[in-house]
Amino acid sequence: MPPEALVHVIDDDADVRQSMALLFQVHDIAMRAHAGAKDFLAAAGAGIAGCVLSDVRMPGLDGIELLRRLRLSGLDLPVIVMSGHADVPMAVRAMKEGAFDFIEKPFDDVVILTLVRQALAKDRQAAGARHRLSDLKARIASLTPREREVLEMVAAGKANKIIGRELNVSPRTVEVHRAKLMTKMGAENAVDVARMFRETLRSSET
Repeated sequence: MPPEALVHVIDDDADVRQSMALLFQVHDIAMRAHAGAKDFLAAAGAGIAGCVLSDVRMPGLDGIELLRRLRLSGLDLPVIVMSGHADVPMAVRAMKEGAFDFIEKPFDDVVILTLVRQALAKDRQAAGARHRLSDLKARIASLTPREREVLEMVAAGKANKIIGRELNVSPRTVEVHRAKLMTKMGAENAVDVARMFRETLRSSET
């Protein structure tokens, strides 16, 4: 089962954590509160899902450093930064570090709910893309070495005769390998094969 999507509220102010808990409870949004960024990072696992709502200025580890550590650890969660008026420059820095958005305190409930729902939707979409990519890589890994060679050539737009000549096999043999790899890949045609292969290449480059 996929992990439960939670709004992770990070703030050293207990009153803020309590008010957020009440707000999200009323609107049936699952939440977990953390007194600081270090507490959150200690509890966060590889399969974590949802979004983060974090104060930008906190003792120990601030919101900017939290964003950096999340990025370095590969935890790609949308982060909404909360800031007081005097901390707007820090919030701008947070946006440059990859924050999903920022909101000034005191904030309007409707605004924060809208941002949180958008962040949760973004995480669901990203999780779906990661699942599809993982499945695609598993399908490619199931190919034999010869099928992998044919896959790369089909993705490059080469015809069966050309592939057969380069691999020193008959066009008929190429057709057999091609049919098997397309079945394993779940591809309907050469265009599908090329798209799938390019998608895995792009992911390995990022």
